[in-house]
Amino acid sequence: MNAMREVHVEKVVVNIGVGEAGERLVKAQKVLEMVTGQKSVETISKTVNRDLGIRKGMPLGCKVTLRGETAENFLNQALAIRERRVPEYSFDKEGNMSFGISDYTDFEGMKYDPEIGIFGMDISVVLRRPGARISQRALLKRRVPKSHRVDRDEAIQYMKDKFEVEVVQ
Repeated sequence: MNAMREVHVEKVVVNIGVGEAGERLVKAQKVLEMVTGQKSVETISKTVNRDLGIRKGMPLGCKVTLRGETAENFLNQALAIRERRVPEYSFDKEGNMSFGISDYTDFEGMKYDPEIGIFGMDISVVLRRPGARISQRALLKRRVPKSHRVDRDEAIQYMKDKFEVEVVQ
């Protein structure tokens, strides 16, 4: 097979949405650092929502982006928690996948800490082919041709082959 047609995991983004700044956000950042082994970054509100009391520029959560071998190892652990079963609606038409984990203590080696509490997290997986960087580079930026994008069926097949995931209807 052509090396430029092979699908790979570009990145895995682990996100915890808290909805407010303060002590809960600090605890969520601590959880992400324990689970992933990397420093987290705050996610900032881009809009105003008066009903929820959200202002523009207000920290709402935290996230960690994993790439390369670290991303694949983390994804293996996360899928093991889900018993390697992912619903079909978790895949979008661009070949990305998202799923949630309800409690960080499900990860291997994590114990419940009453000071921290319970935090769930969202995990988003971006699948790409080599050469898709042309859409992000600074010079000669181009669109990725339709034939080179990863579609939903290819993403499902890749996850079945590489990570032995069972896709449930």
